[in-house]
Amino acid sequence: MIYKEYGKTGKRISAISAGNMRHRKPEDMGASAATMLRAYELGVNYFDTAPYYCDDRSEDILGHAVRQMKPGTFYVSTKSMESTGAKLRDEIERSLERIGVDTIDFFYIWCVRNKEGWEQRKAGGALDAALQAKEDGLIKHLVLSSHMTYGEADSVIDEGIFEGILLGYNAINFPVRQQSVNKAHEAGLGVVTMNPLAGGVIPQNPERFDFLRGPNDRDVISAALRFNVSQPAVTSALVGFSCEEEVEPAIQALENFEPYSSEYIRALGEKVRDNFAGLCTGCGYCLPCPVDIPIPYFMDVYNRKILCGGDETLPVRLKYQWDIEPTTAATCAACGQCEEKCTQHLPIIERLEYLSKIPPMQD
Repeated sequence: MIYKEYGKTGKRISAISAGNMRHRKPEDMGASAATMLRAYELGVNYFDTAPYYCDDRSEDILGHAVRQMKPGTFYVSTKSMESTGAKLRDEIERSLERIGVDTIDFFYIWCVRNKEGWEQRKAGGALDAALQAKEDGLIKHLVLSSHMTYGEADSVIDEGIFEGILLGYNAINFPVRQQSVNKAHEAGLGVVTMNPLAGGVIPQNPERFDFLRGPNDRDVISAALRFNVSQPAVTSALVGFSCEEEVEPAIQALENFEPYSSEYIRALGEKVRDNFAGLCTGCGYCLPCPVDIPIPYFMDVYNRKILCGGDETLPVRLKYQWDIEPTTAATCAACGQCEEKCTQHLPIIERLEYLSKIPPMQD
């Protein structure tokens, strides 16, 4: 395992970190915790969780795992998107109890999508409460989870409040996220990247994304993770493991690792700009929908259109992957809430309208 300095904190964390967002069977506490323990055995020392992940079981799963780890050999991070100080404080205390630690190593002000949202966190007292929790010893490092793009996070970074940042960053979207990643690094922040595999889009389409592979990359998973770790500005790539079997292939991606050259990354960026803009990474922040459309499912289907270049497979994907009818998309009220919340600024309404007209599968 490779370890990198996390900003100016003096801590060294594993270049691949483990997320607790995607457990395949979160109701199976033992199996889910075993996934984290396998990552720990293979050198991972940074474990991420949050309230509400995995049907609100994620923090309990991580707690079950870390109680079996040697104290002082791992770091935990969790989050809160509460805007009011009292609610954020309550959430910190609940997280500490669930995870079973005295202090949260890295605590995120969670899911800040724009400057307006950041100002709301300050006005509501969330920031003050987080700083007080740090003073009280409940958290060690205050960090930011941001979905701002096109340099929107720069002014927040310039405020000098945070010691690190969590950003969505991968081999598909890096052309629009690079500025914020570099800015955070230059300001001395640790940078953890979420969705390094684009929410599963990359490994699910290995042939289409084969162009990512360098000479020493055995598959697209290795290529996507090595791409992240190659960036001097990136401290760790956060991988959401759904089961124990997924852990070892991700860790093996760093065997005999040599960072990609700047020339290679530049050429890769040109390919991405030309061919793969607009893919949904399935983060789910577009939800809830006022009329209960399962938007991420439909966006996954639209990804298939982008990746495959036609409509032939879309009815199959709708029926057999998600068990939804195209006409469900036609109930969209075009209120725009999903597009306001979309961290990638996708034209969701337009895509829903398109998919609503796809002929359904015939039994």
